[in-house]
This record gives sequence, C-alpha cells and structure tokens, in this order.
Amino acid sequence: MLSQMHPKGQITVYTTTYCPYCTFAKDFLTRKSLPFIEIDVTGDTSLREALVLKSGGRTTVPQIFIGEVSIGGYDDLVALSKSPDFEKLLKSSGITLKNVLD
Repeated sequence: MLSQMHPKGQITVYTTTYCPYCTFAKDFLTRKSLPFIEIDVTGDTSLREALVLKSGGRTTVPQIFIGEVSIGGYDDLVALSKSPDFEKLLKSSGITLKNVLD
C-alpha cells in the first residue's frame, strides 16, 4: 500500500494537522524548492499503522521519505541536509536540488 506512495523522484511527508514539526518540515522543503507530497494521517488508523510498518517502527510524525528511503522526521531532515549524503540521496532518487543548501 505505502510502497506505491513513495515513487522514485518524489519526497513524501506524512503529517497530522496538530504537529508543529510537520509544518517545520514542509516549510524547510519549500524554502529549498523541493517539491513534496503531503499525506495527512490524522484520524486514519489503518494508514498510520501502515506508515509505522513502512518507517521501520517509527510512530511519530512527520515521517519523511525521499523516494523509497525513510529519512525520519524534521530533525533528521535538517541534519541530513547538512551532509553531502543529502544531495546524493536526492540525485539517486531523481530529485534535483534547485537552491544552494544553507
């Protein structure tokens, strides 16, 4: 189910309506001009359970996937963005980084 939701060339952010870190993650990606798909799991128990399985047992949101790779949440995204691995992961997923990283 969720495997079809993480195609190569896409960033997927799983959120809830009441999560401030979800907003931070979306704002971060927007500032970097990285397009993403948001999937709101608020109140959807079956989607949330599938997400926990797909993310390796993580129960918090946001959960961010670059292509098929689960990178974790907002703090993980920011830490990864400071590493050369971020651009490599984006490129290997078919995503072009348009802005210079801060």
